[in-house]
Amino acid sequence: MSRDSVIQPFLAQVRAIHERGIDRAALQQIIVLLEVLAERRELFNFERFPAPVAATGETQFRYRLNDDGESPTLYVNSLLPGKATLPHNHETWAIIVAVEGQELNRVYRREDDGSDPARARLALEREIVVQPGTPVAFLGEDLHGIRVEGDKPTLHFHLYGRPLESLENRYGVKDDGSVVNYNKSQMAPSIEAYGL
Repeated sequence: MSRDSVIQPFLAQVRAIHERGIDRAALQQIIVLLEVLAERRELFNFERFPAPVAATGETQFRYRLNDDGESPTLYVNSLLPGKATLPHNHETWAIIVAVEGQELNRVYRREDDGSDPARARLALEREIVVQPGTPVAFLGEDLHGIRVEGDKPTLHFHLYGRPLESLENRYGVKDDGSVVNYNKSQMAPSIEAYGL
């Protein structure tokens, strides 16, 4: 069975939910579907989606699994231990479900009113270790940062309401509270792995 023959029906179900409107309850419905997909280890594993090799200087590979314009877009991410991000938003809804490995997600809330576009004051709301059986979901303005700890790489699904490559208004927040551009120009290109 090809990956595409599994991914396309999954995406059709996600699109049906997406078209009705996304709220936290809808994200939970999509999580259930994505967790079923994550159980297909014969299709989604390190053999098919290799992790970066630390000696090359790469810390992350992002494999794009569909190319449907503005519709929900599915990726497989592999991150090496030590990989971390600034707290950032997604501009669209996002779900992370683990196939293998652990990723610490720190979820933040903004405590300022957003009136100064160059500054933000964040407070840590909670920490979630995303691993098999423990997903996380975000609406577009939710903020989180990640860190991969331990000694094993991750292999996680990342599903977004729109392709990462189309997002222009994402932002990140540095430790000092300064706001930085966090859009597609800051990312390494995805590895195209669709239609297989």
